[in-house]
Amino acid sequence: MPNLAEFLVATAARQPERPALRLGTATTSYAELDEATARAAALLRAEGVRPGDRVALMLPSSPEFVILYYGILRAGGIVLPLNPLLKEREVAYHLGDCGAVLLFEWHEAPGEGDKGAAAAGVRHLVVEPADFAERLGRHEPDRQVAAVDGDDIAVLLYTSGTTGRPKGASLTHANLRHNTEIIVTDLARMVSDDVVVGCLPLFHIFGQTSTLNAAVKSGALLVLVPRFDPETVLDILAREAATVFQGVPTMYAALLQHPAAADVDVPTLRTCISGGAALPVEILHGFERRFDCTVLEGYGLSETSPAVSFCSPDRLRKPGSVGTPVRDVEVRLLDADGREVATGEVGELVVRGPNVMKGYWNRPEDTAAAIPDGWFRTGDMARRDEDGDLYIVDRKKDLIIRGGYNVYPREIEEVLHEHPAVALAAVVGVPDDKLGEEVAAVVVLRPGAQATPEELQEFVKERVAAYKYPRRVWLADSLPTGPTGKILKREITAPSV
Repeated sequence: MPNLAEFLVATAARQPERPALRLGTATTSYAELDEATARAAALLRAEGVRPGDRVALMLPSSPEFVILYYGILRAGGIVLPLNPLLKEREVAYHLGDCGAVLLFEWHEAPGEGDKGAAAAGVRHLVVEPADFAERLGRHEPDRQVAAVDGDDIAVLLYTSGTTGRPKGASLTHANLRHNTEIIVTDLARMVSDDVVVGCLPLFHIFGQTSTLNAAVKSGALLVLVPRFDPETVLDILAREAATVFQGVPTMYAALLQHPAAADVDVPTLRTCISGGAALPVEILHGFERRFDCTVLEGYGLSETSPAVSFCSPDRLRKPGSVGTPVRDVEVRLLDADGREVATGEVGELVVRGPNVMKGYWNRPEDTAAAIPDGWFRTGDMARRDEDGDLYIVDRKKDLIIRGGYNVYPREIEEVLHEHPAVALAAVVGVPDDKLGEEVAAVVVLRPGAQATPEELQEFVKERVAAYKYPRRVWLADSLPTGPTGKILKREITAPSV
């Protein structure tokens, strides 16, 4: 069956007693995980969730996230993963836009999910581990796995370009099954004896596909790390005899540069996967030398489930390259007129294959613009060498990647414009040694109005997730503009600090 939850059902039948999840000292076997997800499916059905309903998860990387993720899929629902750091207005928008019927929020959360759910008119349930286990125990396991078509939506991931509000990328069961199988078979080559250390947040598609679904399909042990701390992770890698690690570049840098790294021995570590942003060559080589492992870089997007290309372990890896397209996926590089560019020249990267999303939720015009001819327009500029290796050279969109998290300037600009003193605002990314990029904002005040950079920063901080608000804000008399009045962000230079 094409239901993504069948990965878990099949693995549990094959190796019921093997460990599936570990958080701290608590371990869950595949049989226990399978039963818990069957009880979760029964709970969801009792709550009135029907096939096709959207159910939101605002949870950290925890066994409860995994149980509900597969429980929703077993019940035929659509998983709506939300960053636990989102604020009320953001939660309300996401829930309302897709017509979600239920939100699960972590018990230690500050209550933004509760308020957002109330604003959207959506039911809200708090997840506390002991209480959640007791709640599941009231339901007999419903081992039925909802029948779905491969083209049915499994996960709805909200993403945003530099224009408009966030859009829900509709990822199908077939999309996610394909990408998961690629990770397991072609790249990480995971098997049931593997121990995968999962530092990637499970609400993100990278963490879901490359870590969670790949570990479950292969029958590996997934060691959950709800919050990244380099010293803690180094200890986990050694203690658990990790064989596979996955993270974003800032994590690799933090692990390599931590003082404890010199004394940590992880002879079992075989394969590491990096994505989310470019991994500096010095960090890549330094990490491989220190831990005697192979680091594979890749490129992808939420809309592509996510993997588009990867550095294969069987090919020469070139510094700065994101490898070649994964199996069954095609890419082209197009100029402004839609013509394919020559080898070595830069063009917009477009993608076609079983990994490309079904479309944006209830946005046919945006879907048609993104996939006008069966090829998804990524908005990223790339070049390809004579061997077919891809290099991402620029971002057509103004996306800021802060420590592996996507920050979309338009969203922050709209919040700034809500301040009564703001006339114009532009949000840009500025280089940062630790995070890759930091969020910065330049603001022009209304005539006669007064506001300090600190006040504007706090204004945004109260309205968006903590990773989004600008750490640098400065005032200007004007912003550089082109002939049409469009702000020229490329000409904005942050003042020296």
